[in-house]
Amino acid sequence: MIANNIFRWIGSLFTDLLFIPFDWFRKGDFNWWSSNTVNWIFLAVLLVLFWYWMKESAKFLREGTEDRA
Repeated sequence: MIANNIFRWIGSLFTDLLFIPFDWFRKGDFNWWSSNTVNWIFLAVLLVLFWYWMKESAKFLREGTEDRA
């Protein structure tokens, strides 16, 4: 019963909260650029995180601590 409640909570989180911007854009009359604003924001966040990850990876590679067991 607890596992069922967890999955119901996750489903409710996505459908009732996280998809609100997409529902708003779906119901409105917007052009392609404004409709995909949320996707562009997600892409920008992912690119920043990828840049940080690669910077840290290069730092560990220079220090020689990468792949140390």
